Amino acid sequence: MQLFRPASQLMAQYAQYHRSRRNIATHLVGIPLIVFSIGVLLQGPTWVLGGLPLTLAWFFWGLTSLWYLSRGNVLLGLATVLVNGVLIGLAHELPVWLSAWGWPVWQVGLGVFAIGWFLQFVGHYFEGRKPAFVDDLSGLLVGPMFVVGEVLMWAGLLQRMRMDIERQAGATR
Repeated sequence: MQLFRPASQLMAQYAQYHRSRRNIATHLVGIPLIVFSIGVLLQGPTWVLGGLPLTLAWFFWGLTSLWYLSRGNVLLGLATVLVNGVLIGLAHELPVWLSAWGWPVWQVGLGVFAIGWFLQFVGHYFEGRKPAFVDDLSGLLVGPMFVVGEVLMWAGLLQRMRMDIERQAGATR
C-alpha cells in the first residue's frame, strides 16, 4: 500500500483485510478509541501559537489532515479530518473530567489505547486475517479514513467508492 495513492485505492486495499461485518464493527469502536487515546497521550506539552494552544496531538492532527485532504475525495477527507478533530478535542477535555476522580490522565490514555487495540485484534480473529498494517504501515493512517468511509457508505454516500471496493475486495460477509 503506497502512502500517496488516491483514497479509493487505499480504501480498496485496506478493505481486503476487513470484509467481516464483525471485524468492521470492532473497528468502528476500536479505531476512534485509539485516535482519542493518542489525543490524550499527546496533549502535553502545550505551546501557544497566535493565542491558540498547540499540542503534539494538534500538530499530528494537522499533518494527518493534510494527508486525508490530499487523497482525492473531498467528502471523505473532510469527514475524516472533522471526526479526528472532534476526538482530539474531546481528548483534551479529559483532564477536566478526570480531575474529579483523581485518575492520572496518562494512565487513562494508555488504558483506552490498549482497549482500542484489543478490539482490533478481536476483529481480526473474526476475520481470520492479520491486520493491514502488518503488511504496510500506511494502514495505520488508512484505518480512521476507512471507519469514516464505512459510516458514510452506510448513510448512502460514497456509493461509487463502495462499488469499487466491493469489486476489488469482495462484499462484506
